[in-house]
Amino acid sequence: MSSTATTPALETKSQLHLIRTHTRAQVLEQLRIPVAVLSSTIFPTLALVFFVLPQTAVTSNPLASLTAIAQLAVFGVMSAFLFNYGIGVAEERANPWSSYVRTLPAGAIPPTVARALTAMMFAFFALIPVLVVGALTTAGMDLYVDGTLSWWRLPFSVAVWLLCGLPFLCLGLMIGYLCTSKVAIAVTQVVFFPLAFAGGMMLPPEIFSSGLDLFSRFLPSRAARDLSVSALSGEPFELGAVACFLAWTAVLGAGAVWANRRDQGRRFR
Repeated sequence: MSSTATTPALETKSQLHLIRTHTRAQVLEQLRIPVAVLSSTIFPTLALVFFVLPQTAVTSNPLASLTAIAQLAVFGVMSAFLFNYGIGVAEERANPWSSYVRTLPAGAIPPTVARALTAMMFAFFALIPVLVVGALTTAGMDLYVDGTLSWWRLPFSVAVWLLCGLPFLCLGLMIGYLCTSKVAIAVTQVVFFPLAFAGGMMLPPEIFSSGLDLFSRFLPSRAARDLSVSALSGEPFELGAVACFLAWTAVLGAGAVWANRRDQGRRFR
């Protein structure tokens, strides 16, 4: 009885140890390329500086400022997850060391969870400058200073932005496991920009035509954008956006698991 009872606990402890080990290894791997880390960290902030700050009509309007900050924040998370993992996983598949690691009896869960944790950590570091620059250069924080919005929304928004990147992390993993490195670069670019544009991250959905707006509401990028804006600005969220986000996360998550197993079966069995 005792051995049977302790087996699940030991397995859980072993899985947590493997996740911690894989996470540490992937963080160190990312830090070995400082330019890539720096570029992905400052990209959302540069987008805010170049595309939002010159528009005084936006920066002088608190609600419009918060909307722009939220859109660019989730835009940065989306780009980081898609490009780092869509292209990165495809390149790792051609790496002999990565191929060897995948033959070890650790299973697919520890490295996959470690990828998600590593991606969220670096995305978190990219979101802080966006909030700081947005607070210093736009009127967005006026709604927090005058008490219209509660300060707890700021850390809550960062958490929402990171969670909103999960479907794109899964999509990046699926692309990485299905494509070679050269093909993954093209596929990621073709997927990323239409999703970002139709999702309302480059232009506000309010100026979309009725047909594009309707189509946009069925995309994971639009759901992520709407939830992100709602978290930061206090605008009411739609249940349809929540349902769309959860559905896409489940579908793309299943696709990532299938692509991983497909690649594992073709190369190592």
